[in-house]
Amino acid sequence: MKWLLFFLVLSAAEIGLFVWAGGIIGPWWVVILILLTGFIGVSLAKKEGLETWRRAQSALQYGQVPAREIIDGICIFVGGVLLFSPGFITDVTGFILVLPFTRKFVKPFLGILIKRLVDKNRIIIHRR
Repeated sequence: MKWLLFFLVLSAAEIGLFVWAGGIIGPWWVVILILLTGFIGVSLAKKEGLETWRRAQSALQYGQVPAREIIDGICIFVGGVLLFSPGFITDVTGFILVLPFTRKFVKPFLGILIKRLVDKNRIIIHRR
């Protein structure tokens, strides 16, 4: 129920920003901005994702657990999905998650969230 309310409020805010921005810069410029941020964002997410994949493979080759790369991959994936969806709020959030110099501020909070979920047995880790 919380998630439904969250997505309803987010959608309403995005529509409000579209209308507001369309009144200021014009509706066609809003459409161009949506397409441009989507294209740039998905291209950047692909580039960052491939780089993270290479780092993870390298860590595995040296027998290390690619923990940082997994967290980076989660951020990049969620950021890419947000950048692909139309909206200014989702675009800003997506760029924060995809860009490496802003992602480093989000990763500690994501690590805390994952630790809490593991502690509450919402995420179960099976070790062999």
